Amino acid sequence: MPAVQDQEAGLASEARVLTPRDVARIQTVGEVALRPDGDAIAYTLSVPREVGEDENGPAWSQLYVVSFDGSENRPFVAGEVNVSHLRWSPDGEYLSYLARREGDEQTSIYVIPAQAGESVRLYHHETNIEAFDWRPDGRAIAFVANETAPLDLEELRKQGFDQEIYEEDWLSKRLFVLNVSGGLEEPAEVAEMVDVPGQPWHVEWDPDGTRLLTDLSPTPLIDDRYMHRRLHVIDASTGAVLAKIENPGKLGSFRWSPDGETIAMVSGADIHDPLEGRLMVVSAEGGELRDLLPGLEGHVADFHFAPNGRIVYLANVGTGTRVGRVRTNGQNDESLYESEELVSDALSLGANGRRLALVAESSEMPREAFAMRIDRREEPSRLTDVNPWLSDIRLARQEIVRWTAEDGLEIEGLLIHPLERSEGELVPTIVVAHGGPESHYKNGWLTSYSMPGQMAAARGYAVIYPNYRGSTGRGVDFAKADQGDGAGAEFDDVLAGVDALIERGLSDPERVGITGGSYGGYFTAWGSTRHSDRFAAGVMFVGISDQLSKTGTSDIPKEMELVHWLTNPYENPELFLERSPIMYVQQARTPLLILHGKDDPRVNPGQSRELYRALKMMTQVPVRLVLYPGEGHGNRRAGARYDYSLRMLRWFDHFLKEGGTELPPWQVDYDLRPDVM
Repeated sequence: MPAVQDQEAGLASEARVLTPRDVARIQTVGEVALRPDGDAIAYTLSVPREVGEDENGPAWSQLYVVSFDGSENRPFVAGEVNVSHLRWSPDGEYLSYLARREGDEQTSIYVIPAQAGESVRLYHHETNIEAFDWRPDGRAIAFVANETAPLDLEELRKQGFDQEIYEEDWLSKRLFVLNVSGGLEEPAEVAEMVDVPGQPWHVEWDPDGTRLLTDLSPTPLIDDRYMHRRLHVIDASTGAVLAKIENPGKLGSFRWSPDGETIAMVSGADIHDPLEGRLMVVSAEGGELRDLLPGLEGHVADFHFAPNGRIVYLANVGTGTRVGRVRTNGQNDESLYESEELVSDALSLGANGRRLALVAESSEMPREAFAMRIDRREEPSRLTDVNPWLSDIRLARQEIVRWTAEDGLEIEGLLIHPLERSEGELVPTIVVAHGGPESHYKNGWLTSYSMPGQMAAARGYAVIYPNYRGSTGRGVDFAKADQGDGAGAEFDDVLAGVDALIERGLSDPERVGITGGSYGGYFTAWGSTRHSDRFAAGVMFVGISDQLSKTGTSDIPKEMELVHWLTNPYENPELFLERSPIMYVQQARTPLLILHGKDDPRVNPGQSRELYRALKMMTQVPVRLVLYPGEGHGNRRAGARYDYSLRMLRWFDHFLKEGGTELPPWQVDYDLRPDVM
């Protein structure tokens, strides 16, 4: 057996390594909500179903509450339930949430006393409630839900007239106000609809309880949700539009200032900005928006107002995290916490602005709940340990790496070293390309059902996660640097990263694999065709093979045009064909495993079928297509996830470690013993 280079691994020789079965049972903290008094934090816990034992399905989302000092951690709503959208009542006496519990036909609003007890269904609507917010006096709730289908339409469908009118026969989203002045322990009365000029997605009450802030899109189609949501200030009583905020592009979270005179939001810098990542403010009466952090070479992920009107924000900077505080005039920006070891993307602030809660992770720890005293400038303290068994697992070293692209641009990424490696040994390497491309890898937990990470490191692989140009976390200019040049310089950045590992004496140039989902699947297809000489195996997930047909079959054609290509295939078909892997199948030599959800609305599974058929007809390359019924743009159910992990790892083992030249068997051994590899 090769010598173990990591001294800590040598000390932990009794520990075992991470397996696909382990990954299938990892629990993670989802959202956090700090009680107004700052003494307790509610959080959701994602609990995967037990593969082979539970009924197949997505993970459960349970509700817990932990004290701010971590001394007490209690389940509030556990078992087979899906809890979301945590909101404390303004007085902190109740915790509210969305769930579809036993007897519910739709997702409803529930409340539970702050000291635990039984949940009470506060309101059940005719359709799923999607978002809600408490009026500051606690006597009303505003919420968003779809309208109901007309009865005559339901009757026609029962008679067999179930045709679908593409992108036209949608049901509108509606905004409602619910009076709960009679108390929270009895079902509330019927909600009243507030007529607004568009499709609402979220809603926030102003501090006085007289105005509503909501984001409206022209239609409920996903493309409009991504690209054309604009903020509106609405009179809560009449529905009159008091102001329209022309946020310049994509829109993230938004909130009122404590005095109700200012609105802050996370927005794109312009209509071509790939990500909503700029912290902007504007008068509640409308007017010009102002970027509070124009010099931030990163992206703001979340923020909250403190009582004094200052904004506490969380930003992704490079592969790390920054928690900062800034005035609404953009002055006195100060760092409260920065780290490249503990990274986060969500926070919740207490009513006094002195305490906050975070969801954070590290290279050795999936998402957990943390607390932080910003008034004392204390570092975050960990409150939960939802995977205690991970302490018995040997994990490989992970580090931030940087290399220089062909044009001199510095590129960052994360490298997971092989767990065991002999001195001077050249190891097989897997490139994991992220999707988007408007996303990036943080220096956190990088292993999941579709990301080989520590599973592959335990088998002797090096695993590289490149943040190529076009990634987020480094400002607007870097995120735009790949526009109109899909799979061009951005993919050259990936190749340069592989070359850097080869020059470092780590990677075997003859045993490099590539994988990724969505845009990462596009990279996998591109690497397995156009650059087939560089990759000895590929695992493509919900990926793109034909950029021309992709536009015509996707639910985000305008986003692709506005923030990815700056043109479309009907204006410039030559470019889209030139950047389509399908055009290079005749030079393909890379064994390719293709996996896709059969119900994917984002990247039609026809993209995978096209590439599979072309490779079968035009080459002798080993290729396999695996379709997952009932799955969309990513697998959600436990069985599909576990199957994916096993197939991915076996494919890489077969072609990168075992020297395979033919297809491995299509059957998978679902050995569910705890030590299964």
